Amino acid sequence: MKFKRLYIVLILAILTACQNKNKPDRSNLVFRYNEHSDITSLDPAFAKDQRNIWAVHQLYNTLIGLNDSLNLKPELARSWTVSEDGLTYTFKLRDDVYFHKSWVFKNKKRRLGARDVVFSLKRLTDPNLASPGSWIMKPVESIKTLDDVTVEIKLKEHFPAFLGLLSMKYCSVVPEEVGSGEIDFRKNPTGTGPFQFKRWIPQEKLVLRKNPLYFETDSTGQQLPYLEAVAITFLPDKQSEFMQFVQGNLDFMSGLDVSYKDELLKADGQLKEKYKNQIILDKSPYLNSEYIGFYLGNSQSDVQNKNLRKAINYGFDRQKMIKYLRNGIGIPANQGFIPKGLPGFGGIEGFTYQPEKAKKLMKKYIQNTGHKTPQVTISTNAQYVDLIEFIQAELSDFGIKVKVNVLPASTLRQKRSSGQLDAFRASWIADYPDAQNYLSLFYSKNKSPNGPNYTHFESRFYDSIYKKSLKTSSQKQRVQYYHQLDSLIIDEAVIIPLFYDEVIRFKQQNIKGLGINPVNLLDLKNVYKTK
Repeated sequence: MKFKRLYIVLILAILTACQNKNKPDRSNLVFRYNEHSDITSLDPAFAKDQRNIWAVHQLYNTLIGLNDSLNLKPELARSWTVSEDGLTYTFKLRDDVYFHKSWVFKNKKRRLGARDVVFSLKRLTDPNLASPGSWIMKPVESIKTLDDVTVEIKLKEHFPAFLGLLSMKYCSVVPEEVGSGEIDFRKNPTGTGPFQFKRWIPQEKLVLRKNPLYFETDSTGQQLPYLEAVAITFLPDKQSEFMQFVQGNLDFMSGLDVSYKDELLKADGQLKEKYKNQIILDKSPYLNSEYIGFYLGNSQSDVQNKNLRKAINYGFDRQKMIKYLRNGIGIPANQGFIPKGLPGFGGIEGFTYQPEKAKKLMKKYIQNTGHKTPQVTISTNAQYVDLIEFIQAELSDFGIKVKVNVLPASTLRQKRSSGQLDAFRASWIADYPDAQNYLSLFYSKNKSPNGPNYTHFESRFYDSIYKKSLKTSSQKQRVQYYHQLDSLIIDEAVIIPLFYDEVIRFKQQNIKGLGINPVNLLDLKNVYKTK
């Protein structure tokens, strides 16, 4: 009997050893990446730009998240319901979520509750805090707890994109003890995320450690995250970052800089042979439309003429521009303003390179105005001068004189907002995954400086369709409205769509589990390294 038990124990030990041998080591490793500018805050209420958003995403959770296909998924909320009139949202919270250990909780486990959610969302509207995310709460009439794990949010009016808003990092949940001033987000940021704060040396390094209390598991039941730590450096020079990455001192690099793009990539956007055994390149549509806007509020400007605006749009080759100036990174914007990756993209005829059509439109322009050599001044920052100079050269064939006005980025934003630029290069990155976010740029009530309508385009018909799109919950119907609105923008040639951007990521060969998504969110909870 003893021999039989010993035999069973030995067999089990062998099987376990085999399983462990085949199972990758997903722990006790550090993921390293670089930020060019120092992170300004680890308070999610200030998660405005990518450098803050990436760090905040590791430390906190929201009620609702997004998967890599931009579909909504439960996060802190186990489930939710929406009333028939679309005005009341009720969220049931998970009961197994705990905040990071903190001296504020006397190092005891502190469970997340409904009061924390209500506090976190109401906090965004505190004028003393002055959060740049306060606009998220504009549709909200009231928010309250129904019990310890239930939150009710009522809206002032129907807003189908509201759940998408709640996935933004501004809406991350923090403990209500923040309100008493006991928690300093610089010294002790406390959330429920997969990693917790360890050390922050400004302009040098930020270190996050694995959260042993994290609530999510993988498909086998193993607790996430796999990584032991995340280390973020702050090298300001992109060439230095590239060298660190190539030498293997960084695990990941996002974006493509002119200083190294030709070293890494061929003209078609593929990795050069010398790096194929070391680096993996990932690409995905990015919810970012790059464009040139025309300011339509100045009656003295040549760009008030629609024939001229259309001639410009048909008069340059976007395909060639992407291939030779961006190493194939980006998608020529031939489908309108809504970028690839969002419902509403495509389905309309946009602008393509049609020189004969551009010539005919120029003849109409000259006949109508008597101006034989129209002049357009396009303002840009230094990063995009090559694109504008390309357009300048292409349009000279049609008698259109383009002046390139290079401004500091801050000056460009200020002058664009105040209507001082006839034409300006700009981009629009989605705040939330709904095309309404893009189409709001042309709603007349959003005219700058009070809103993002920098072109000052105004159309009663456009406004009426836009308002209809806000009142329907049917995704199919909303997409039809979006196509109508996008078509109107193209027909009026309010802008010059340049390209739909792409997320481009470079990672070392041993990095596994790092996904890619159209909002370029860095999610590290499923990442691990192979030896």
